Amino acid sequence: MNALRTGFALFLLLAVALFPPPLRADEAITLTPIQVGPHSWYFQGESGAASAANKGFMSNAGFVVTDDQVIVWDSLGTPVLGQAMITAIRKLTALPIKLVIASHYHADHIYGLQAFKALGADIWAHQNSRLYLASDVARERLAQRRDALFPWVNEDTHLVPPDRTLPGGENFTRGGLHFRLIDAHGSHAPDDMMLLVEEDGVLFSGDLFFDGRVPFVGDANTRHWLKALDSMLDSHPKVVVPGHGHASKTPQHGITLTRDYLIDLRQKMGAAVADLTDFETAYAAADWSRWQKLPAFEAANRLNAYNVYIQMEQEALQGNR
Repeated sequence: MNALRTGFALFLLLAVALFPPPLRADEAITLTPIQVGPHSWYFQGESGAASAANKGFMSNAGFVVTDDQVIVWDSLGTPVLGQAMITAIRKLTALPIKLVIASHYHADHIYGLQAFKALGADIWAHQNSRLYLASDVARERLAQRRDALFPWVNEDTHLVPPDRTLPGGENFTRGGLHFRLIDAHGSHAPDDMMLLVEEDGVLFSGDLFFDGRVPFVGDANTRHWLKALDSMLDSHPKVVVPGHGHASKTPQHGITLTRDYLIDLRQKMGAAVADLTDFETAYAAADWSRWQKLPAFEAANRLNAYNVYIQMEQEALQGNR
């Protein structure tokens, strides 16, 4: 009898290993907002790249509670996370969520827009977000995330366009608070914007500022990005909430880290291009020891370097015209 029970138990363990219970997209995800100003909060994602293990929660988002409404900054990387944001906000206030502003149209910041659109919230973004929505890159990324982040990104996940696009920066007032949208397009992404909550001195920087991890360069114009970093402190923020990592009350450190990383990429890849060294040889020969212990290094650095290599080739060709 004991042998029979043991055999049955082993059978169950094997069955679970071979046929695990299906993942559910409606699993409860609890988000805890972190207060960074009298009216301002943010949600901090985990370090590293988006994965099934972190359910796509690897970026930051924020919100501001005014006298009569809630303004949301970004919406995280899955519809489930967007709904979890709404649930967390509802625990703090019953005021309506009227406006969601997208820092830029990259997957980890916009797939939660579905949940907010279902509430009837307006969505604002830079006018260059249309370039992303019309691109093959947007469709390919969605297909990739449906595979990598299933079931949190699935066939029901779709791209939500903005209700209003802005050609540049803008100042506006909602619920007694003053907001400044800062145009930084063409830096990390074609449609970058930052948001300053003036009464709180809180700057939501999007992916122009990475704290404590390797930035994701993608198709960023690193030359423009460096200029945006140099001018970021002109708004004199008390706190900077980055697109990834901890909010900073001493943002100079994170700005310097991001800036130094971009300069290092440009110097290494620029030298390779000038010497007519192919990318594979240049990447293998480069010393990455300063960055390799940072989160997201393995996931991002090689692709970052390749993209900057291509950019430096383009800059070299433009300089020779």
